[in-house]
Amino acid sequence: MLKNNDMKGCWKTTMNILFVYYVPSGGVETLNRQRSAALKQAGINSHFLYFRKARDLVNDHEGPTFITDDDTEIKAILDKGNYQWMVIISDYKSIPRFRNFGYTGPIILEIQGYGPKHVARTEMTNAVPYVTTPKVGLLNPKTPHISQIFSELFPSIPTYQFNNCFDSKKFAYKRLPKSEKPIVAWIGRLEDNKNWREFLQIGKQLLNDVNNGIQLYMFEDPTLSTQEERAAFQLLVEQLQLAEHLTVLPNIPNEQMADYYSMIGDSGGFLCSTSKVEGAPYSVLEAFSCKCPVLTTDSDGVRSSIIHNVTGKYYPLGDIEAACKEAKELMFSVPLREHIRTSAYLHLRREFSPEQYCQNFVSMMSHFGVKPQN
Repeated sequence: MLKNNDMKGCWKTTMNILFVYYVPSGGVETLNRQRSAALKQAGINSHFLYFRKARDLVNDHEGPTFITDDDTEIKAILDKGNYQWMVIISDYKSIPRFRNFGYTGPIILEIQGYGPKHVARTEMTNAVPYVTTPKVGLLNPKTPHISQIFSELFPSIPTYQFNNCFDSKKFAYKRLPKSEKPIVAWIGRLEDNKNWREFLQIGKQLLNDVNNGIQLYMFEDPTLSTQEERAAFQLLVEQLQLAEHLTVLPNIPNEQMADYYSMIGDSGGFLCSTSKVEGAPYSVLEAFSCKCPVLTTDSDGVRSSIIHNVTGKYYPLGDIEAACKEAKELMFSVPLREHIRTSAYLHLRREFSPEQYCQNFVSMMSHFGVKPQN
């Protein structure tokens, strides 16, 4: 069992809640760290339980963080934590497990995304007998296809939908030495849904048609990909002759990412999201906060953040020509680029503030009769 941060006093607060997920990585880890700070405004102390750790780096959650899948240890965490509220992300099969450990309070099953839409529908169909039990509710960050599944499969279950939170003051733009060459960046896992192949193809065409000095940056977690996928990635890099233009950056600590986003934005480049389907990607919000413009597919979950030619740009999935056309406009139309950088930041401050998230979360809790006492 792993604990980090100073535990003294954490157990004595009037309101402890527990967030549960598989691994401390990706957007969910970022969300957990962001909401840990946001919920402190209401006197809520957030604890975090992950079942396993695939890498050494675990970013600071500003709250007790446990990594274990051992029943005895989890039972001890529950007994000591005296949790009045629990949020389980994705893993609906854990609901009866925690009930068997003696937890009797409300459980929210939060769906941040299951990848492809057909996978999401299959998983949520399988979740029906687990969710249709007492004191269980559903939460998602306004992801259209998830909201539709909720309404179809769970018409009588309490359902909540509000944007994730982001502290744009803490994770913010930094003025750094400007890169001499534009940087086009991608963030994700080497898997089909993140669509890394399309990013490489877009990068190749931009190098050929726009600027042969463009730098391609790929931020990824190598622990979350298969050997087969990595081999396919290396092969395509060789086939497209991208090695000298490509920098792969594995497991960059989150606090350093603000530097990278700021450099990308100031270089005249952009963040390129090629995903087929997304829940509510944090990479887009992070880019907004650091004045880094975004070009993305309409991956569904980005609709709360990306408004075409206002806060970012869309291109049709699979259309490399269209992607490059939008990229050129984003890179060379200076008035539009600056309008997007400014509008995206203002949209982030307005729609994803920690204060708004805290209010929505507390309102959700009150529907179950649970109220923080700060």
